[in-house]
Parts: sequence; structure tokens; C-alpha cells
Amino acid sequence: MNRIIENRFFNIKKLIPKNVKILAVSKNQDIYSIKKLYCVGHRDFGENYIQEMVEKYKKLPKDIRWHMIGRIQSNKLKYIIPFIHLIHSVQNIKQINRINKIALKHHKIINCLLQIKICNEKNKSGITSQEAIKILKSDTYKEMKNVKIIGLMGMASFQDFEKVHNEFSSLCKLYNEYKYKYGHYILSMGMSRDYDIAIKYGSTIVRLGTIIFGDRKKTI
Repeated sequence: MNRIIENRFFNIKKLIPKNVKILAVSKNQDIYSIKKLYCVGHRDFGENYIQEMVEKYKKLPKDIRWHMIGRIQSNKLKYIIPFIHLIHSVQNIKQINRINKIALKHHKIINCLLQIKICNEKNKSGITSQEAIKILKSDTYKEMKNVKIIGLMGMASFQDFEKVHNEFSSLCKLYNEYKYKYGHYILSMGMSRDYDIAIKYGSTIVRLGTIIFGDRKKTI
């Protein structure tokens, strides 16, 4: 039996401290590949697109902890609020308000992370530290009962590893500041190409896709 995915997972798990959670990024991976990790005990999976996540949720065991790590589509949030574990990519008060309203209907409290822009690449989105502070201090957010911001997320530059160190360092400093002011306890940073650097700067969740699954299969 082909055990490539399981072997990759266990090999990478040996390199990662026990206090750091592995989020298996299952975007464009098929059900069979996800089940391989599930069967060896892994439960945290991340998706970029709501529709793809919903389809996989329907077909897979219900004790999987689903993480939304892609751009938030406000008009589709209603489909994942009933089962989502953590939303990593919140960027404005309108999104938070929308999440809160839907969560209220389902009698749930939804945990979220603020996505901070730490690099200058056009395809990497996020907000500034000033914008994050404005959200966290706003009366609008403070009055919400069904959504809770519990940390920060960021994506570093693609290939310039000197920049990656600086970007992760800056996000770590911001996280440490917010941790004491706002009770944050999750720092989501680091991907397949730079997770080792992210861990050095205090990441509590690393988002790993190709290093575990290999090339994306582009099918559910």
C-alpha cells in the first residue's frame, strides 16, 4: 500500500515542536488523501475556498477541525459557520460583524485571527498593525458576543529568506504585544517553504500543504 503521504506527515512531525500545531492545507487535495491523514490521527485541515470546504465537510468525518485560511467571501460565510473551527483571514470589521450575526443564529462563538500584511507582494493580503488596533479597540467589536479574535496570521515573502526572517520577526513582536493586551494565544505563520523559520519566531500554527500532500490534485 502506498504510504507516501503518511510518511511525509510523520517525518515532518518529528521536526516540529509538540507545542506547534500542524495545519494540513488540503486545498485542491482529494478526499482519499485527506482520509489518509485522518486515519493516522490528524484532525486539523485548512481550506482556501468555502465551496470546496463545504463539499469536503459533507463527505468526511465530522470530528475534523476545519480552518478557513483563504480570502473571506462574506456572502458564503453562512455555509461554514455551523462547523468552522477557526477563521485565519479576517481583515475588517464588516467581516467580523457578518461572522457575529451568522454565529448568533447558530448559538456559536466563532474564533478568528486577524491577517496582518507583513510583506510587499501584491498577492499577499492583510491589514496594518494600526488597522488591527482600530478593530480591537472599537466599540463595535467589543459589543459582539459571538465572535472572538484570538490571534494573528501572516504570510511572508516567497523566496527572499532574509526578508522572511524580518517579516516573521515583526509579526512575532506584534503578537507578543497583543498577547498581553488582548489575550491572544495563536500565531499562525509559516508554510511548507518557511515553517522552520516561523517556528523560530514563535509560530503556534504552521500551515503545511505540498510538503505533506505533494502536488495539488485539483479535485475533490
